[in-house]
Parts: sequence; C-alpha cells; structure tokens
Amino acid sequence: MALSEFNRSVRLFLTRIHRCGIAANQTARCLSHAACQPEPSADENEAVNPTFVNRNPRNLEQMALAVKDRGWKTNWPHREFYHRLVFSRTQHHVTAQVFSSSSSNPVLTCSTTEWALKKELASTRCVAACQAVGEVLAQRCQQAGITRMVYRAIPWTFRSDAVQKFRAAMKEGGITLSEPRRKYVGT
Repeated sequence: MALSEFNRSVRLFLTRIHRCGIAANQTARCLSHAACQPEPSADENEAVNPTFVNRNPRNLEQMALAVKDRGWKTNWPHREFYHRLVFSRTQHHVTAQVFSSSSSNPVLTCSTTEWALKKELASTRCVAACQAVGEVLAQRCQQAGITRMVYRAIPWTFRSDAVQKFRAAMKEGGITLSEPRRKYVGT
C-alpha cells in the first residue's frame, strides 16, 4: 500500500509539474511575441498640431500662397512681388541686386566692383561684364534657393545688348524672371 500511495503521489506531482510547465511555456511564449498594435486611422496622420510653427518661411511663397503687397496702382515699379531684380549700369560699373518684398536692403548683390569679377574682365562696363554679373548672380540665387523673381526693365533700356545678355545669363543659370500669380484659397 505504501508503494501504491507513493506512486500515486509521484504521479500527481508529475502531472502538476507538467501542467505548470505547459502554462509557463505558454506564458513565456506569449510574452516573447510583440503585442498587436491597432492600425492608425488616416485622420490621425493628417491632423496638424495647433501649435505647429512653419520653420520654412519661404514655403508659402514657393506655393504662391503668401501675401504679396499690392501697393498703389500709380507706383512704378509695382510692389506685387516676392523677390525683385534690379539691374543698373553706371559710367564705370554694372550692379545687380535682388530685393525681398519685406525689406529695403538687398538680399543678394553682384557687381563689377567686386575684386573677383573685376580682375577677370577687361572692362567693368561692357556687354561681357553684364553677362558675367548675370552668371554670377544666377549662381548665388541658386545657392540661396531663389529661383523665381520679378524683373521689369525700364522700357527704353530693355533693348540694349547689355540688358539682353544679362537676362540671357540669368535664364541660362536657371532663374525664372517672372513669378506665379498669387493663388487665393477659399476658406
């Protein structure tokens, strides 16, 4: 009898260990797998934080949504631009400047008074100087990320060879000398 009781208690003990072992393996197996994540809804992905600050201030003007100052109709040149190109020739030098609509100081400049340009040119006033200023300014505009600007030449100087070479150099450099019309988005 003692042997049968011992066998019975050993069997009960082994079945308990076996059952607990399976439960322990199942628990360990469940813990080792990653929990299922619910799929995010599209509305959550498209929601914008109300405290979001756009760190690219030129983003709206590149999409033609930023406000352009209209100014008065009698003003010349018109003030409706994001960036404006001003090209001027004096008796001795050629200068080109890019102005932003928000500032009276030029954003970018290029002139034959700069030593790097002056030493490469035979004359600081000739047609070749105008073309060189256009090429250098186009490169600087590309580096600054300005690819579109308004250029309105004075009508009686527009047909000169120097102005035509300057415009051609700017266009070859990848600069578009017009801006898109402002888009008005209804709310």
